[in-house]
Amino acid sequence: MKFKSPAQHVFTVLNITFLVLTCLICILPFWHLLAISFSSGWAVKANKVTFFPIDFTLFAYGFAFKGGRFLSALWISVKRVLLGGTINMILIVLTAYPLSRSKAKFSFRNIYMIYFVITMIVNGGLIPTYLLVTRLGLLNSLWALVLPGALPVFSMIILMNFIRGLPEELEEAALIDGATPFTVLFRVILPLLAPSLATVGLFSIVGHWNDWFGGLIYMQNNMRYPLQTYLQTLLRTFEQIIRLAQGDYAQIIRIMDVRTGRAAQLFLGALPIMLIYPFLQKYFTTGLVLGSVKG
Repeated sequence: MKFKSPAQHVFTVLNITFLVLTCLICILPFWHLLAISFSSGWAVKANKVTFFPIDFTLFAYGFAFKGGRFLSALWISVKRVLLGGTINMILIVLTAYPLSRSKAKFSFRNIYMIYFVITMIVNGGLIPTYLLVTRLGLLNSLWALVLPGALPVFSMIILMNFIRGLPEELEEAALIDGATPFTVLFRVILPLLAPSLATVGLFSIVGHWNDWFGGLIYMQNNMRYPLQTYLQTLLRTFEQIIRLAQGDYAQIIRIMDVRTGRAAQLFLGALPIMLIYPFLQKYFTTGLVLGSVKG
């Protein structure tokens, strides 16, 4: 084993302590929220809940599925992630592959790159975008949430740099065998892009899932709100939702405090991403690093 000096031992201890404290700072607030969601209303009102539920109950989760519009908003978000993620991945691949070619093979490559970089840094603004979506007749439709960000330029650049890091001999051998550019892309290049595709795919999924502002400005009917927009309005109007729910208001508020209901629905909103992320984590770091090496 390599000898470590006292200073290195001190650094190791301080580094581990710092990382543990950082993890606790990130985890404990979420754990506290989870404990509130499983606690009864009187315990939450009395501020007795810390990191463990008091008077354990699942009433808030049952109310989330029965009261309000949680399930309909969840389904809209799922459709948005599926549609938007598919469009993002198709456009990212079809844009990144030709831009990964050298200037000798694609003479206008630099012009296109300048165009895409400008759109990544500067945008038209909220009002022109809203007017464009309105003139296209996309208001109150799922397309209004998907098309304005159909091509994430940052993700496209990551994938482009990953493709540029692949050996050119692979493409040359396929072309010699008579393959077309589309055949090279889909049968040679694409199978090698799993780490980078997982990275940009995760970016796309999280971006669509967490976006609440698009639903707020493009959906004039609150019945069409995606989940995150619904949760954002929920933070202000949850007591009204309880009043409109079927059942005795006094009994509901005794079993489930407003904070308990909010905590349960916020946790349910974050749960799908928490379930997906571990499966993509092994690709995430590799794809991000490999896609950022070459420019």
